[in-house]
Amino acid sequence: MGSKHSENGHSAGAVAVDDPAKVRNVVLVGPSGSGKTTLAEALLAGTGVVTRAGSVTEGNTVCDHDPAAVRQQRSVGLAVAPIRHGDIKINLIDTPGYADFVGELRAGLRAADAALFVVSAAEGVDAATITLWEECATVGMPRAVVVARTDHQRADVAAEIASCQAAFGAGVVPLYLPDDDGGLVNLLITDDPRYEEERNTLIEGIIAESEDETLMDRYLGGEDIDQGTLIADLETAVARGSFHPVMPVCALTGLGLPELLDGMARAFPSPLEHPLPEVTGVDGIPQPRLEADPNGPLVAEVVRTAVDSYVGRVSLVRVFSGTLRPERPVHVSGHGMADRGHEDHDVDERVAHIYSPLGANLREVPYCVAGDLCALTKLSSAETGDTVSAPEKPLLMAPWEMPEPLLPVAVVPRSRSDEDNLARNLGKLVAGDPTLRLERNAETHQLVLWCMGEAHADVVLARLRAGGAEVDTEPVRVALRETFGSQAKGHGRHVKQSGGHGQYAVCDIIVDPLPRGSGFEFVDKIVGGAIPNQFIPSVEKGVRAQLERGLQGGHPVVDVRVTLVDGKAHSVDSSDAAFQTAGSLALKDAAANGGTSLLEPVDEVTVRLPDDHLGTVLGDLSSRRGRVLGTEAESPGYTVIRAEVPETELLRYAVELRSLTSGTGTYTRRFSRYDPLPHALAVQAK
Repeated sequence: MGSKHSENGHSAGAVAVDDPAKVRNVVLVGPSGSGKTTLAEALLAGTGVVTRAGSVTEGNTVCDHDPAAVRQQRSVGLAVAPIRHGDIKINLIDTPGYADFVGELRAGLRAADAALFVVSAAEGVDAATITLWEECATVGMPRAVVVARTDHQRADVAAEIASCQAAFGAGVVPLYLPDDDGGLVNLLITDDPRYEEERNTLIEGIIAESEDETLMDRYLGGEDIDQGTLIADLETAVARGSFHPVMPVCALTGLGLPELLDGMARAFPSPLEHPLPEVTGVDGIPQPRLEADPNGPLVAEVVRTAVDSYVGRVSLVRVFSGTLRPERPVHVSGHGMADRGHEDHDVDERVAHIYSPLGANLREVPYCVAGDLCALTKLSSAETGDTVSAPEKPLLMAPWEMPEPLLPVAVVPRSRSDEDNLARNLGKLVAGDPTLRLERNAETHQLVLWCMGEAHADVVLARLRAGGAEVDTEPVRVALRETFGSQAKGHGRHVKQSGGHGQYAVCDIIVDPLPRGSGFEFVDKIVGGAIPNQFIPSVEKGVRAQLERGLQGGHPVVDVRVTLVDGKAHSVDSSDAAFQTAGSLALKDAAANGGTSLLEPVDEVTVRLPDDHLGTVLGDLSSRRGRVLGTEAESPGYTVIRAEVPETELLRYAVELRSLTSGTGTYTRRFSRYDPLPHALAVQAK
């Protein structure tokens, strides 16, 4: 995003919209390979936005402009492609269909007011497609279904519609069907007896959603319902999200494209009809719910952040209220994402120019009203999820839910210059991708990027290298712990008398193991002043420091009680530093006498998956040394498993669970406790 030229024949610049009622924000949703980007290209060409449609395989489409998308031949990020149909501006929001980029999908759902669900006539509806449908249903998004790729040699439109109805449930009804002449039949107006059954099903579905309760009785009584009434009720039901019309299209032949444009313009809701997210002040105090009013208080949200090599940071913004104008100050607020590397920030900045994005191209516009999408450049503090508002009344929008990245990738710069480039590029990546979490592990001394999956990791690494940071990956190390298995005695003697001020400190300790999670206890049992009172804290300080540094395995020591029982001091040569050293030596001696064992972190894991894969996943968890705590039915066809699994067995579980469940299983994890590492693995770790 950000280039000012085109290699795909883009037509003249954009025109700003004055009325939110004339805007439709439509997100294209569907599995990878279903034809979303190709459909967007056909609509762009059909409405004259581009002179010719690009090709995914040739890498010259408007929406897949990212080098990673061109290389992988699939979308890896959200892209906006505005088109015009009459006096309606339709912002097409193309999103990736691959599970690794679900963060981009959720950003698209946030920016949109309706979803166009694209499925392939040659593929059927798989479990991953159903998961995407549920993503949309969760946020109450109005949806229509497009059966694309009808020109494929294996295409079966009727079977695909039946598959959609079985997978997505009630409310999925065809509005158009292919006819024998290569065109479409509008079931709402046809009188062809061959389509009588499908037409009756459509009309009954529309009437069932009507607010006129007498309409069904009149229809069943044989009355012909006025087409205007049916169309109005259809549009209302679609906008309400309770009715999902299905229509076949073909991007290559143009079949169904005019009908699709008309349906999006007429049936999908405008920003005026879509409830806005909740808003608070930057202090967290709730504010009155806003409306898509161009004259209201300014509230916009950064739904995506990209860094362009020519123009710098580019922020894709959805304006929810008010009007965004150039050369005006704005307030940028970002709260609640500190755990992902986004520290809370409140900064006043200035908007220089406003652009209408067309894929990577930016076309300048004079303003952006409530309900529309635009791009802003050079907002240096703006990150994905931030709120842009008026400086005199800063506001904050409730953030959308982001999935937790669960695949760790440890990266190592190849040279000193790469270290500097890596640090500079990481900030840009984290600012633009809330599904990426950066961790600098102080115990393993690794820089770990937490990603959504292998494809996401591939894109992140490619972007780092494109920014000039040559990096390699290495195995992720899990931070272990040490503890004592039995009571042990330790003697620490630090005596130096040669030259200058001497050092003298002697102490004896007893180390006892404690139950898991107890931490560290220090007990003073010195009698008779064997160690002066002022040096007893010094012994504890030395012991604590050695516990942090580790003993035989170099891992922090936990869950022990250290009892100081005896010692010796010198009236001149004893000091705080000497007794710290003696305490450290005593702990090392106790470890040599009694030995230590390694502990590994154990996570509590919650897995959600279809019932069909339950046995496979349970067996896999057992092979990972997991302990299943229980299973329970969550919803029809889905089960939730709760288990405890060692963290070392979960490093690639995000990838492997997806493979085991055909992309339908998800899981969350949280730290539970430390447990002893099996002997064979402990030997390897040492």
